[in-house]
Amino acid sequence: MAYFGEHLTYDGYGGDYGALDCRATVVQALNDLVTALGMTLLGGPDVYRASANDKKDPGGWTGMVVLQESHISIHTFPARGFISADVYTCKNGLDVDAIRQFFRARFKIADEEINFIKRGTRYPRQNIHQPGDA
Repeated sequence: MAYFGEHLTYDGYGGDYGALDCRATVVQALNDLVTALGMTLLGGPDVYRASANDKKDPGGWTGMVVLQESHISIHTFPARGFISADVYTCKNGLDVDAIRQFFRARFKIADEEINFIKRGTRYPRQNIHQPGDA
């Protein structure tokens, strides 16, 4: 094991307003992505309407699932045609292209930015504490 986990950040541009502004679409996307990636759901999806603010955020939906393997989050900005998502897992071998295609299809994304980060590159190979250590 060369590192602990993988973190993919996805930013999609030119997305479909209707899909980005639909709570049910965000909920279903979170559920479907968990299944597609073979992960184990611990909690959620929890999806909330985020109001616009006076800065750069015109409002949208924010959703998250907590996984045995870590988490997935989705933030939509329908008025801007924008989605920002994170897929973080302790599993190695994320299928980046499948995740890219998933978001493109689900939210009708025209353009995207993807960043892939290896997390915990110095993750200990053994426990350094035992239960009850204070």
